[in-house]
Amino acid sequence: MAAWGERLAGVRGVLLDISGVLYDGGEDGGTPIPGSVEAVARLKLSKLKVRFCTNDSQKSRRDLVGLLQRQGFDISEGEVTSPAPATSLILKERGLRPHLLIHDGVRSEFDQIDTSNPNCVVIADAGEGFSYQNMNEAFRVLMDLEKPVLISLGKGRYYKETSGLMLDVGAYMKALEYACGIEAEVVGKPSPEYFQLALKEMGVEAHETQRIGQSPMLRLTEIAPKRPCGGACRQEHLS
Repeated sequence: MAAWGERLAGVRGVLLDISGVLYDGGEDGGTPIPGSVEAVARLKLSKLKVRFCTNDSQKSRRDLVGLLQRQGFDISEGEVTSPAPATSLILKERGLRPHLLIHDGVRSEFDQIDTSNPNCVVIADAGEGFSYQNMNEAFRVLMDLEKPVLISLGKGRYYKETSGLMLDVGAYMKALEYACGIEAEVVGKPSPEYFQLALKEMGVEAHETQRIGQSPMLRLTEIAPKRPCGGACRQEHLS
């Protein structure tokens, strides 16, 4: 514990990535990364505030938390910042009516959103839903708008599951950007605004926060974005 105390000196809060840090997903629900359940438990026993950040846009926050709880993690819905609820809030605040190109697993997050006569497109990791027909329908909606708005739940290139690497939403987002000549608004990592939301929910400043994350090639190791956490969050690996 002394080593942890030294490494976390001056830190009041910890931001934890989920996929690739806590567990590797898969069709069977995935598997916890060795040592991650115990590491989270150690953090929870400390006086640090803990927040979990995810770009997972195939599961509702409730389903994701349930999965992690079954794997042994001490986690609750109120501790998770995820892009779908954040996007839903943005849509309400701006009076946007989305055409949804999303996975069925996250559709419940948009149950209270008006989707009639869409004036924007929301794209997430739709998995098998990324057919030509569905992509072309989203393209047509955008092209018919005077001021097209494309909102993407994250912009990852790919992610890791137990079966191997999986193409992520960023590739499809870029296709719509190129075809329509627009730039998407990203809700999720690595958007500084997304990290600022997590910090606000946690009640700490960026300089008081340690971010623990990963890259697809270095498990449990953070590759710092250019503007992490919307400020100067520290970067660390969970080991």
